[in-house]
Amino acid sequence: MEKREILTQWYQRVWESGDLDAIDELFSPDTQAAGLLPEMQVGPDDFRELVPMFLDMVEDPRVSLDKVMEDGDWASALYSMRVTDSATGKPVIGSGQLFARFDGDKMVETYNSFDFMSFFEQIGLLPEQCLALCLTGQKIA
Repeated sequence: MEKREILTQWYQRVWESGDLDAIDELFSPDTQAAGLLPEMQVGPDDFRELVPMFLDMVEDPRVSLDKVMEDGDWASALYSMRVTDSATGKPVIGSGQLFARFDGDKMVETYNSFDFMSFFEQIGLLPEQCLALCLTGQKIA
């Protein structure tokens, strides 16, 4: 299976459908994903907790792999996620990056970045223009 197809399955099955069994099929048991949470790596058990928490806040998640580049055992992807805010019914768009090393059909090393600040602004958990406020030195209360 090509790495793009594995990544597509990861996002469709895990993040769109909430299929937690797919985590073990696509992610090595000892893999720790770096970058999703500050100063913390996320393993398979953590994903089984993180994914349902995320999916409880949104409806109809759709992930698009906008750009994918493969090189040997590695693949990188720029992706966008479109969801509906469960609380308001408003559309929300997020973007992220993934850099992953594969062994066969499983991810064994991953580095992630997702624009959580913009995402949480859009669903009302952070104030609008949060980044601009922070850049002026204002504290967010």
